[in-house]
Amino acid sequence: MSLDQNLFTLIVTPSIIDPNVIDLVDSTGQVHYRKQRVPASIYKVEVYVDFASESLLVTASAPSATSKVKTLELCNPTIAVELKYTGTLSFKWSFQWENHEFEWKREECYMIRKPDPPVLVALTKEPAGRLKSSSVQVLDYNLNRFDVNDRKGLEIVILTALLTFHDLNDTYHSPKVNPPPSPTTTPSASAPILLEPPTPPPRPEPKAGVDRIAELHAIRGEFNEVTIEAEGSVNDYAQYCWNLLQDDAILFVMIKSHTSLEVQKVVQVAEETKRIRHKAGICFLSFHVRSSTAFAGLEDDLHQYVIYDAEAKKGPKRINLDDTDKGKKPAAYVPPSSLCIHISKILMPELQPLKPGGLPNDKELSLKKNDGLYLYYILSQFNISDCTHLL
Repeated sequence: MSLDQNLFTLIVTPSIIDPNVIDLVDSTGQVHYRKQRVPASIYKVEVYVDFASESLLVTASAPSATSKVKTLELCNPTIAVELKYTGTLSFKWSFQWENHEFEWKREECYMIRKPDPPVLVALTKEPAGRLKSSSVQVLDYNLNRFDVNDRKGLEIVILTALLTFHDLNDTYHSPKVNPPPSPTTTPSASAPILLEPPTPPPRPEPKAGVDRIAELHAIRGEFNEVTIEAEGSVNDYAQYCWNLLQDDAILFVMIKSHTSLEVQKVVQVAEETKRIRHKAGICFLSFHVRSSTAFAGLEDDLHQYVIYDAEAKKGPKRINLDDTDKGKKPAAYVPPSSLCIHISKILMPELQPLKPGGLPNDKELSLKKNDGLYLYYILSQFNISDCTHLL
């Protein structure tokens, strides 16, 4: 942004006599502020309004000119202001003044008013590629819009911060002069210096248990879908599912098998999750199955839906009308190749089957009268031996 020629402008003028002195003069050449860098082991600058009478306005100090935190101390009255580098990849310095927050962003200084947009309060003009301004304007018409009691003190802080940026720029761009080596400390050419590599930081301990299960699903971006794999125990998966169900933001948890090898493990995880809930003081009352999809109601506020072999076979369906299977024994039970169990806090009609059925004829089981016995039968199909606690 270019400077407004109609506004009061201060020109940055280095002294031709002392390289540590910089004057801020107007268009007529009158000096309004003078900055002097004090030679010392630490970084220190002083800003005067009248250098001849030594009317000190503010001092800025830091361990070095490149320090990311500098302290500005105003005189008469004494007020300390912290100037702090807050940028990451961009140039940004911040400070507080009378409960207001200000930010220097390279050529512009803003008053931050979250959530409102920032207001420009100072503007500079600098050469391309350098953080060294040639002129600066303090926009009083914007500052007058806000409740700032000491506007002169704020102007001094803004200008002093800008002048410290010049020293920071000079430190980075000034050529480094290496002192001549001492004859007594110069190593001989026949004795090379061996530098040991720095010690790498220790690796963090790998996560285990429920934390490992949570980490695997966070990597996939799955928060209410629990994919059961070979890694991880049944208890860890069940505890992870129970932790999800206790979150008010999650309405259901879907427990599914990664391959056919984890089908039985899915059932074990679901049962262990219910066992943890049972230990918390809540019992499971009913379980209903319909064909290839099973629905179970867990009390009044929790429901279970089971889907297995959900992937439909490709190609046309063939119907065999030949009576060639007469007298043959029924085929042996084949476990499902995939299994997905929904444990939900709400009803999910889209997962509930439309037609009841699916019970073997030789099992006289009633869905309404003896739900625990039917659940025992279902779990026995997955070789779950320890299911008598549900009866």
